[in-house]
Amino acid sequence: MYLDKEKKAEIFSKYGKGTTDTGSAEAQIALFTYRIAHLTEHVKANHKDFVTTRSLTQLVGKRRRLLTYLKERDINRYREIIKALGLRK
Repeated sequence: MYLDKEKKAEIFSKYGKGTTDTGSAEAQIALFTYRIAHLTEHVKANHKDFVTTRSLTQLVGKRRRLLTYLKERDINRYREIIKALGLRK
């Protein structure tokens, strides 16, 4: 599987407040970004996989809502996560 416990722990420790911080907006955005990148590659190779395409669209929407939430709450944290993940906004 592309996303195992070790990879999740690495993402949470890098972008969250520790390895057990799975609830912060930054950690969730980083995890969604990793999953979006993986699903994007899958959809490029399997363009008729509509279920995965729908899942990808839902993940992008979730990440967008989290980014909007973070932008409204703390603009500095928002700017840091955008810069760290290389997202464009």
